[in-house]
Amino acid sequence: MGVMRCLREAVHQKRKDLWANNSWILYHDNAPSHSAIIIREFLIKNETNIIQQPSNSPDMAPCDFFLFDRVKKNYYGERVLTAERR
Repeated sequence: MGVMRCLREAVHQKRKDLWANNSWILYHDNAPSHSAIIIREFLIKNETNIIQQPSNSPDMAPCDFFLFDRVKKNYYGERVLTAERR
């Protein structure tokens, strides 16, 4: 619960524009610790807008949105002729 309070405080301090009209959204995955009743009650009590990740959807992992561009950046301009399999 303390982590959620810290998150809300960080949003409040860093994104005052979003906090003022409650337009920030928490991307919420299906981890058991995130779907516990105490967490759900906290989010409802504090009117936190959330987006649930669809069940069994590994292709929508949050790291996909930023990680692979950073990995690919090292290979821009290089040509790969074969793929080695191990």
